[in-house]
Amino acid sequence: MIVWINGVPGAGKAGVARELTALVPDSTLYDPETIADTVRALLPGKRLDEVADHQELAAWRRLVVDAAAALLAELGGVLVVPMALLRQEYRDEIFGGLAARRIQVRHVLLAPGETILRGEAVPRREAVPRGEAVPRREAVPRSQVPGWLTADAYVIDNAELSPRETAERIAEAVRTDAAGVCGIVQTPEPRAETVAAGVLLFDEQDRVLLVDPTYKPGWEFPGGVVEQGEAPARAGVREVAEELGVELDGVPRLLLVDWEAPRPPGFGGLRFLFDGGRLPAEAVAGLRLPGPELREWRFVTEGEAASLLPRLRFDRLRWALRARERGVVLNLEAGVPIG
Repeated sequence: MIVWINGVPGAGKAGVARELTALVPDSTLYDPETIADTVRALLPGKRLDEVADHQELAAWRRLVVDAAAALLAELGGVLVVPMALLRQEYRDEIFGGLAARRIQVRHVLLAPGETILRGEAVPRREAVPRGEAVPRREAVPRSQVPGWLTADAYVIDNAELSPRETAERIAEAVRTDAAGVCGIVQTPEPRAETVAAGVLLFDEQDRVLLVDPTYKPGWEFPGGVVEQGEAPARAGVREVAEELGVELDGVPRLLLVDWEAPRPPGFGGLRFLFDGGRLPAEAVAGLRLPGPELREWRFVTEGEAASLLPRLRFDRLRWALRARERGVVLNLEAGVPIG
């Protein structure tokens, strides 16, 4: 299990974490700043100059998860993690990665008075270009704190509490389950090639529906991994119903099959895209999102999709739209038609 102590710089996370490890039996302090130091030592300066904060580095986010899993495998017990995660996509990616490894996370947010930041985390001094001022932290009333930040967090106003008192409250909240396990979910990382089925759904303006999953970066098509013994088209229908509450009539038409090459740490596999057709206005009005899995949905044009989808997914969408226009089925390898 992990107790993740979140909050802005200056909220007292490090001191509270040290006190908490003294209170919680079989607990270990794990500071992801050590991972940041390692990443800064390993990556070339050119790459580091491209970001203002180490949290923007995918390598840092992945290594934070991998190191936590390795520590728990080695030591067991509880990891106490003092680290600000103030961007939703980063919080979801890291917590989702831990969930994929079956590691429970209890999220605690320190909110002393009005120290919650508006927007993104403030870069560390060494991350700011020489000669430039560190951006000012802008405090806002707790009533204006983004809902995603407090939705699954146990919030403590520690303005009048010592680090020891704050740690005692956290320990009690963990013991009584007042600080519950986060509901963010992620399917286990694949150990071999996978088969996945996506379904393209359209509105009355022929814009395509995209969803923003919590468990991986980038937008995606509704759909998911085909389960063992399941037909790809049926998997697409099932995923659309589970993710969006949309019940499709019949089996959707196949648009393309794409072979995705292995690219470590991914294994690749087959990707099917089906045509789910146009959704009537009442179906669009009834779209819902399961909180732990999807952040948002939107209908977009092909041009708008180019700025939301990773390159390979956009190539897949582009050719799927051409297949839909022509009434054909395409065979792709890594996003490129063959045959």
